[in-house]
Amino acid sequence: MTDLSQMSMLDLFRLEVGNQAQALTKGLLALERDPAAADALQSCMRAAHSLKGAARIVGLDSGVGIAHAMEELLVAAQRQRMPLGRARIDGLLRGVDLLERMARLPEVELAAWANAEHASALDYQRELQELPAHDGKDDDAQPAAPRSAVAAAERGELGDRVLRLTAENVERLLGLASESLVESRGLKPFAGGMQRLKRLQLDAWRSVDALRQALGPHAEPAAQQALSALQAQLAQAQELMARQLLDLDLLDRRAGDLSRRLYDEALACRMRPFADGVQALPRLVRDIAHSLGKQARLDIAGEATAVDRDMLERLEAPLGHLLRNAVDHGIETPDERRRAGKPEQGVVRLEARHAGGLLQVSVSDDGAGIDLDALRAAVVARRLAAAEVAARLSDAELLEFLFLPGFSLREAVTQISGRGVGLDVVQDMVRQVRGSVRISSQRGQGTRFSLQLPLTLSVIRALLVQIGAEAYAFPLGRIVRALRLARADIAQLEGRPHFAFENRRVGLVAAHQVLGSEAAPPADDDLAVVVIGEHGDAYGLVVDRFLGERELVVQPLDPRLGKVQDVSAGALADDGSVVLVLDIDDLLRSLDKLVSEGRLAGLRDAAAGAEALPRKRVLVVDDSLTVRELQRKLLEARGLRVEIAVDGMEGWNAVRTGHFDLVITDIDMPRLDGIELVKLIRNDPHLKATPVMIVSYKDRESDRQRGLDAGADYYLTKGSFHDESLLQAVADLIGEEATNP
Repeated sequence: MTDLSQMSMLDLFRLEVGNQAQALTKGLLALERDPAAADALQSCMRAAHSLKGAARIVGLDSGVGIAHAMEELLVAAQRQRMPLGRARIDGLLRGVDLLERMARLPEVELAAWANAEHASALDYQRELQELPAHDGKDDDAQPAAPRSAVAAAERGELGDRVLRLTAENVERLLGLASESLVESRGLKPFAGGMQRLKRLQLDAWRSVDALRQALGPHAEPAAQQALSALQAQLAQAQELMARQLLDLDLLDRRAGDLSRRLYDEALACRMRPFADGVQALPRLVRDIAHSLGKQARLDIAGEATAVDRDMLERLEAPLGHLLRNAVDHGIETPDERRRAGKPEQGVVRLEARHAGGLLQVSVSDDGAGIDLDALRAAVVARRLAAAEVAARLSDAELLEFLFLPGFSLREAVTQISGRGVGLDVVQDMVRQVRGSVRISSQRGQGTRFSLQLPLTLSVIRALLVQIGAEAYAFPLGRIVRALRLARADIAQLEGRPHFAFENRRVGLVAAHQVLGSEAAPPADDDLAVVVIGEHGDAYGLVVDRFLGERELVVQPLDPRLGKVQDVSAGALADDGSVVLVLDIDDLLRSLDKLVSEGRLAGLRDAAAGAEALPRKRVLVVDDSLTVRELQRKLLEARGLRVEIAVDGMEGWNAVRTGHFDLVITDIDMPRLDGIELVKLIRNDPHLKATPVMIVSYKDRESDRQRGLDAGADYYLTKGSFHDESLLQAVADLIGEEATNP
């Protein structure tokens, strides 16, 4: 049951018009394709009848007359006295437009408009009445009951349960949920501190034991007694600490799960089905096709795909441009399609789906495709590239010219196209939301535009990097590639460092120079590089290190700051620290300026200023080759020395004969399982202080408890395993310096 208590009758009328106009438009377009579609005709009749009743309730006689005339025509069509051809469909759609225009007016203007447009409404009614008459009258064409204006809402056509919330309410709710999520993550570093305190207690116990052995059996009885008491107190403290750590671990997981569910529910309040933003587009395609003497329909897939409310509003204009282009430039005339062996009616397809944590929206058609030779000639004619350069451009590079402002393949300007306005608007919108757009086309078979967008404007998936002493975020949708580059792969070209990337040369630039931060000493011979930009404008930014992929809650910068160079927004990291989200377009402009002014500095030598730091050793014990190699690569990328063991027995032999700062083990292994390995380590006086982490597919609470009871310091499940969780756990156990070799 919809909550309508706060809505005026005029609000209800607007609600009714919005719902029934959509039903009418959808039904009429279906009838145009198939005049015998009885369900569509019945739906249109119900919608027209409901609109007539709604208009009568609010006293809009013009609206009553328009809806009644539409209903009469539909009844005649149902009784097969008046077939619904294109002209009659056009007339009915004009009626829908008139009613929608009426519903959009403010209340203070509605009466004046109704009086001024009364003559137009009468003209419309006469236009429909001049069509061949039918005998008999609609038995149901009687004044509607006063509740007809809200009948659709009470039947649930607006959804299950609806509450009226302002955008400000939703934003505040999402903001509080975001803060709750960040605060819940604050328990993890606290747990890490507790783990380090536990290690200090173990070290203290070992020191006391060493002191007892140094004193020997001839020590004073008072000293022996004091040492025994101290050891007993340390043992009690360790036991208490172990229990507190278990409780803290449980609290951490519960708080994290609760805050995540709260945030997801708050975020869902911002989401709307894709269908809400595209209901008018089938009509748009139909009308443009008719105005051009073509036949085309729009098929929509993924109508239930959840899309951020603001994203849906921003998509309205770009999708309109793409659909106009598809019909005007892509779909052929009926004669041309017949000659090509195609159906006379062209098909434009609009699809929305979630993939890889992003919103994928595509617009494709089955038309003639883009004439690449004509496009190449237009590029040369407009002096955008020399003929010899244009001849060498790949298809993908050539299609990028279509996004330039003012670029059009049409010689003449029409109401539909030729002004060179459209695709640049699409690209601008996509870049504003930190997305990307691609074109693909096949001559004679059609063209496809693919938009890759963030699921929501309030949350982004980003690659976190460290540049100097600060953390920065690169939106994933704007990154070409993130890679580690060996110094041996760098070549000098015209005095500047470059490297080979996808069959081209890409220049290397130190990120700290662009952002004005202090350079950090290089860690090793490999460079962490983020490739941004496209084709000839691509750069490889050298950062200090990768911090991993994150989901960040975007916080807009204070407007009093104005436009901050190279930065688009702020965000909060897991520990509550501030992360700056980089503006990739602004960053590319800064890079171009540095290059044009000749102010780019060379990369620092890998050995310059670097201090030799001993690398900590980690033993990975797992019988799965894939898991071992994944963990080894992740840990070695953070500067750790990694040795591997293929089962528990080999792991036990390795840990007894060599010094390791950390042991990471699976549970189910041949010869000796992980639980027994942990117990052996804890029972050995020389190894009991060695931190041990269990990484297992077993994710039941009983399995976790068994591992922790055996003496493991950390229990991580492979089902949720990813680089951030493993590396954070390693840092908790053997210190942050492990990730800064």
